[in-house]
Amino acid sequence: MIVEALLFLVWLVVLSWGADRFVFGSSALARNMGISPMIIGLTIVAMGSSAPEIMVSATASFSGNTDTAVGNAIGSNIANIALVLGLTALLKPLTVASTTLKREMPVMLAVSLLATYFLADLYLSLSEGVMLFVLFFITIGGLAWMSFYIEKGDPLTQETHDEVPDGVPTKKAVIWLLVGLVLLPLSAHFMVESAVEIAHYFGLSDLVIGLTIIAIGTSLPELAASIAGVLKGEDDLALGNIIGSNIFNILAVMAMPGLIAPGNIDPDAAGRDIYTMLGLSFLLVIFCFNLRGTRRINRFEALAFLACFLGYQYIVFNQG
Repeated sequence: MIVEALLFLVWLVVLSWGADRFVFGSSALARNMGISPMIIGLTIVAMGSSAPEIMVSATASFSGNTDTAVGNAIGSNIANIALVLGLTALLKPLTVASTTLKREMPVMLAVSLLATYFLADLYLSLSEGVMLFVLFFITIGGLAWMSFYIEKGDPLTQETHDEVPDGVPTKKAVIWLLVGLVLLPLSAHFMVESAVEIAHYFGLSDLVIGLTIIAIGTSLPELAASIAGVLKGEDDLALGNIIGSNIFNILAVMAMPGLIAPGNIDPDAAGRDIYTMLGLSFLLVIFCFNLRGTRRINRFEALAFLACFLGYQYIVFNQG
């Protein structure tokens, strides 16, 4: 079991690095093709942060572990808000200044409500998977369209511009893109295998392993990116990465089991877990636009997020 745990960590590192190389290569290639940094930031970079979850979900679905795939989508969103934003805002309170984020938050809530509706009958169908995936591409198009109408003074504009790689030779960008495309599915396959072995050893269900070990593991890149962002004063970019990732986790990650292995869903996923995710999503909006009008996520609110995360993990492991 120690070997499996070490293998899980190794493949998690490879998965995270592969996603980073994929984002770097595709972003640099897009910039060399003349696509604006804002479009790249709102689409490729945001989508890239969900690349590990997408690959893990697809791999789990092909292996018949539908609950692991669904749990990964829900658990990653819970971890992104309660753990990643909690730790980030505890380190340095986040100020919400971007009007772009204010437009993305309702989208996050809308897709979260849609996911709750789809899981309510304890069955994720092929048609629902197709609908989520179609909405994923519509959202990508909508974000690209939105980038043309962002105010010049929006702080997210400069923050995104600084994060998109510039001056990378096209050949180098293509190489890193291909490296990412090879490593992502390969590492996801072996990571899921190790996670399933660990879960069975401890008597945990497929859902619990997706909600906890895999979800937290695939959220670590968001944690690193968010902490790095706030230390550089890029609060809106840090928060934007989380919101974008949560949107894509619902639309692309949860679409995978619907497309590949439609079937029955664990009742806990459609009850306890999806409502926890939904509640945290609403709490995030409330904290960002509180009655005092400060539009900040302070340390007190960060502690509230972390308390929710620890309490949720306790409940899941005790019931799992």
